Amino acid sequence: MRIDRLICTLRFARTRSAAQKLVDQGYIRRNGERVLRGSLDVRVGDVLTIPLGNQVRLVEVLVLPERRGPPREAQACYRELDPNG
Repeated sequence: MRIDRLICTLRFARTRSAAQKLVDQGYIRRNGERVLRGSLDVRVGDVLTIPLGNQVRLVEVLVLPERRGPPREAQACYRELDPNG
């Protein structure tokens, strides 16, 4: 799944264009490497670093979601990691 679509589907961004802006600005990382294009594929097991506001979310992708559903459904697709651990 494309990383911009995944960020939107997991509800880290309200729209896909907002997710694309995060990617274009170079703020997103996949497995520690900066993501430079929204078409980059994400797979189960990848670790994403996503800065949101004044915090940074570090998440491991557990399942690629089928659709943009309710927040609880989206949260079941990833696991929060401790950025300090």
